[in-house]
Amino acid sequence: MKTESDTNEREVNQGSGTMKALMYEAYGTAEVLRLGEAEIPVPKDHEVLIAVHAASVNSWDWDLLRGKPFINRLGGLRRPRYRVLGADVAGRVVAVGAAVSRFHPGDEVFGDISGCGWGGFAEFVCAAEHALTHKPEGLSFEQAAAIPQAAVLALQGLRDMGKIQKGDQVLINGAGGGVGTFGIQYAKMLGAKVTCVDKPEKLDRLRSLGADHVLDFTKEDFTASGIRYDLIVDVVGTRSIFAIKKALKSGGKYVMVGGPMPRILQVLLAAPWFAWREKKKFGVLVHKPNHNDQLVWSTLVEAGQIIPVIDRNYHLRDAARALAYFGEGRAIGKVIISMKE
Repeated sequence: MKTESDTNEREVNQGSGTMKALMYEAYGTAEVLRLGEAEIPVPKDHEVLIAVHAASVNSWDWDLLRGKPFINRLGGLRRPRYRVLGADVAGRVVAVGAAVSRFHPGDEVFGDISGCGWGGFAEFVCAAEHALTHKPEGLSFEQAAAIPQAAVLALQGLRDMGKIQKGDQVLINGAGGGVGTFGIQYAKMLGAKVTCVDKPEKLDRLRSLGADHVLDFTKEDFTASGIRYDLIVDVVGTRSIFAIKKALKSGGKYVMVGGPMPRILQVLLAAPWFAWREKKKFGVLVHKPNHNDQLVWSTLVEAGQIIPVIDRNYHLRDAARALAYFGEGRAIGKVIISMKE
């Protein structure tokens, strides 16, 4: 049976020039998004053209849509720099640039294209060869699309900056999103003890992923409990660095993955002092798309060691609803946008 995606790929090979894309012309929330027609892009020498099968929503998409914090308006002060959002994509290669060597038409791929001009919330997108990874046969396109940003941030936060070890006491603040749901499973796989902090309606799901302890942030302040952790991974930045330091053991590490700009600046400015005075390390994780890290996750998912948590899956025509739902902060894990029913 031929799918909608199969038909689209056949049409582009026959020279069709337009595609459907979720576009916006002004900053705002989901109401400024519209599904429209756009030209199918042509790959440059080091790019491939992908027929997108699935894409996932990240907090960066939401921030760029709103133009908040202000740093997200760089390159587009009054009007958005990118007409089409979407960084995490999975699909099939339909054309390649003259200098591309790793991919061929027909290959199934996934990746983070935030460094390539975005554009994943569309039927087709061009991406640089280096941003993409071959999708294993054992992964669905939806599972693959869930991986690039959230899973790689979790890996870089826990493994690279956090230097996680077996037996570590780890706390994940804001654990109910994409980064947290990947991070719980990875930390448990390595033998850590994991405490998760989030909204009360998300806690049962976090327990099911392996969390040893869960905290309702509306009732409990993890920085005031007297419990100290080897590693705190913070996805939301809801506590000041002065409160956080009380929840860290001597020699402990705090990795900020996301949060408001004042909190980020506070961490950057105070980190040297706390490292010297209290032997506690504070750092902000800088987003770094990485093909090898994507490959680590796809291997773990294909082997069944990690499960991408997908909350909801929307068709492209309903993609504005996907962004609206994400913006409400109720999603557990990832929100997916698919090109098929």
